[in-house]
Amino acid sequence: MLTSRDLMKEFRHKSNITFNDNDTVSFLEYRSFQFQPDKSRGLESDSIVMPNILVLSAAMMMENGPMSLKLIMTLAFSTLGERAFMNRTVSEIMWGYEDPLIHIINKYFPNTFPFKGKFGLFAELNNSDSGLFTVFTGVKNFSRIHLVDKWNGISKVNFWHSDQCNMINGTSGQMWAPFMTPESSLEFYSPEACRSMKLIYKEQGVFEGIPTFRFVAPNTLFANGSIYPPNEGFCPCRESGIQNVSTCRFNAPLFLSHPHFYNADPVLAEAVSGLHPNPEEHSLFLDIHPVTGIPMNCSVKLQLSLYIKSVKGVGQTGKIEPVILPLMWFGESGAMEGETLQTFYTQLVLMPRVLHYGQYVLLALGCVLLFIPIVYQIRSQVPAKVRLSHVGPECRVPERARQLCSLWQNLGPNPILTGRKMDNYVVLCSHRGVSHSSENEKAAAPGPRRVNLSKRVYGRISQL
Repeated sequence: MLTSRDLMKEFRHKSNITFNDNDTVSFLEYRSFQFQPDKSRGLESDSIVMPNILVLSAAMMMENGPMSLKLIMTLAFSTLGERAFMNRTVSEIMWGYEDPLIHIINKYFPNTFPFKGKFGLFAELNNSDSGLFTVFTGVKNFSRIHLVDKWNGISKVNFWHSDQCNMINGTSGQMWAPFMTPESSLEFYSPEACRSMKLIYKEQGVFEGIPTFRFVAPNTLFANGSIYPPNEGFCPCRESGIQNVSTCRFNAPLFLSHPHFYNADPVLAEAVSGLHPNPEEHSLFLDIHPVTGIPMNCSVKLQLSLYIKSVKGVGQTGKIEPVILPLMWFGESGAMEGETLQTFYTQLVLMPRVLHYGQYVLLALGCVLLFIPIVYQIRSQVPAKVRLSHVGPECRVPERARQLCSLWQNLGPNPILTGRKMDNYVVLCSHRGVSHSSENEKAAAPGPRRVNLSKRVYGRISQL
């Protein structure tokens, strides 16, 4: 099985962008892939053994055909040197290889095969578009923003056996409606899978400081109709966990699933050695910024498998036991980075956070500014403390202090003040008491002494 050991860098760009009158915009998105040898565990020139999809698919399609036609097919395969399994390089399997069988099919069975030159698993994806998408802009109706109106000019496909399965739902898989909640889901149309898919909310997270919602595939994504009836339209079905995509892949018996048959019937993984499904390596997820609906980080992993078996009358199939054989699994991942990420974080995370906390700072500052005049007004109605620190002849003593000191002297003899000059004292007069000390007393005692005034003195001081 070809795994994701080979890393490709994908380039996308939109063209033929046309704004329509019905609040929609149409565009083509072209894709190209470039091999990254320095980040891969192998080379494109490495040879591997792969099932011959052309031979085995043709044999399966002719299983119920006349024996004479099967014998002719066997003879043709032998003449062309075709076998059930082949040695090909990774590059040939991915991007295509020349095969005389393709020319014969196109010559005698025209319009039944999508490949006109080379045959490869990704041959039709490289340097090509994914179809003409027409999506709503949301200018006139914001609730429909990013939703697909049509794909290749149609509003539903005809690959499946029910209207529900043929519906083109959701977006083109690049952006979703903003202001998401945990009850939201991600629905999108995938041209490669020929169907719409829906992912469900799993948990909140953080990507590079940006809050995200993680959406994952539900257990019913590839479930068969017996387990999940809405998927009945994708049948004929086999074991649960794989989807038959033959109707949109030139009737070849191809199946789509999670890698290693993760989340599928265990009998599928048990039939092939070397498969070890686990959610860490084989599940898919999308991390979306819930306010904008823009993907921050994603990892989409899918597996393509081929149903093979021995077909009576086709010698090349030999004694092959019936099995869903994985051909390859691939992971497509991407994340916002660089200057775009920094701009996104600054404008949509940092600035709203600053504004959020800034409103509380401004509110607190307003309360302080409002409290200051209130305190000032209260203090202006209460007699203030007056301090005279080492009053000497050279100092200008405030008039109110002199009045208080004069009042103190007029109260009568005082043992501390007798024979002393007032200018040699440090005096503190207040509505609760008078503190005073001489220069000599300061040296003897570390702090000023306080003498409490009587109520009569307090009343006279308050009148000043």
